[in-house]
Amino acid sequence: MEIRQLEALIGIAEHGTFSNAAESLGTVQSNISNRIARLESELGTELVNRATGTLTESGVIVVERARRVLVELRAIASDVSELNAEIRGQVTLGMIGTAGRWLVPLLLENVRQRYRHINLRISEGTNSALEPRLINGQLDLAVLAWPVMADELIEVDLFTEDLVVIAHRDHPLAHMEGPLPFSLLAQHDILLPMRGTPIRREIDDAARLAGVELHPLVELDGLRTIASMTFDGHGPSILPATMLSPHLRANFVALPIENIAKRRVVLATRRFGFPAAPVRAIQALLEDVVANASAPPDGVYLPKRASRTTPA
Repeated sequence: MEIRQLEALIGIAEHGTFSNAAESLGTVQSNISNRIARLESELGTELVNRATGTLTESGVIVVERARRVLVELRAIASDVSELNAEIRGQVTLGMIGTAGRWLVPLLLENVRQRYRHINLRISEGTNSALEPRLINGQLDLAVLAWPVMADELIEVDLFTEDLVVIAHRDHPLAHMEGPLPFSLLAQHDILLPMRGTPIRREIDDAARLAGVELHPLVELDGLRTIASMTFDGHGPSILPATMLSPHLRANFVALPIENIAKRRVVLATRRFGFPAAPVRAIQALLEDVVANASAPPDGVYLPKRASRTTPA
């Protein structure tokens, strides 16, 4: 089994056809076909359905393993370079959108100062989109909302944040004093996250304890979309406090909610395997800059812990 054969199969999985895989790998289609044929011969099974161009069940299994193999191979060069010079390499970080709003500028500033030779790539998405990509090696790390559902992943707390009602200043809820009880929220149509998402579970658990059921105007899988609809005048929403940017506070308010848990945001990594030097560096740096952030946004609470020293 050769690395080029595994790369060819991953190329087909990611780009859909033999020709597209060849283009992405800088070779010709016949080479891709030959590599796949030799790999199938060695494993004694068909990996790609030639009629449809899709992976077979066996092909999917091989791709999942192959991605992890290539991650480990890239880590070899990075770890050796760590011993002899500055840390070099590429790190792909997944990030939920609400965290990225304030974390990404903070992280990039520190990467420029301390790890000039690390190429940091950031991919934004929801937990449901990011967790599978972290498991299969397409991402090295991910900032996610707790709970993380996949058994293959482990996490460490980064910070917590308030869940609030964001409403226009003309909305009736905006004139209420004190934390809003769920009995009052149940009297209004509210833009809510999709059922089953981490934030919606927090909302539903709190509503259930209050003995009420909320009435969603619409349910959406994407906090940025929910916020945009609120800011476009479609109604109030329940979101992390960080979704209300300072420049919007003239027209919108963030209202505390009675008896609702704070949202936990965590840094997730794969449970098994040893991360490459650049990944370890970014992981430690991210934990460090969050723990020691001098001015976190309103509604964000940092854990009390000692500063970590990042790899030199």
